[in-house]
Amino acid sequence: MAKRDAIFPAGRHALYDLHRYSPAIRCGDLLFISGQVGSREDGTPEPVFEDQVRRAFANLRAVLAAAGGGFEDVIDVTSFHTDPQTQFATVLAVREEEIGAPPYPAWTAVGVTWLAGFDLELKVIARVPAAKGNGTASQG
Repeated sequence: MAKRDAIFPAGRHALYDLHRYSPAIRCGDLLFISGQVGSREDGTPEPVFEDQVRRAFANLRAVLAAAGGGFEDVIDVTSFHTDPQTQFATVLAVREEEIGAPPYPAWTAVGVTWLAGFDLELKVIARVPAAKGNGTASQG
């Protein structure tokens, strides 16, 4: 079985410790990133939805960077939305800025009723070859 390494970004968030999970697990060249929300460092949500979306992407970018990767390494995204009908245009606009040019990753959007006080969550699988990574795996 391949070794699993926990990946933590430099600006560690309170939610990781509060809810006892790793932001990402590297297994070989694959990086499995836990759902990233628009959390400030203290674990509270950004109150304005667009700011929360931007913060969720920033938190995702930080986890990717800690593994030596970026959005170009993302293979699959699952996004969870508390009110997709009213929120989706904002998410798509920020996504366009963050994800960049094609080819785009696979993406599944799911409407949910609860995200612990947040309105958007981004769960990602990326391929970041170990040779590309900077070896910043951490056990927490």
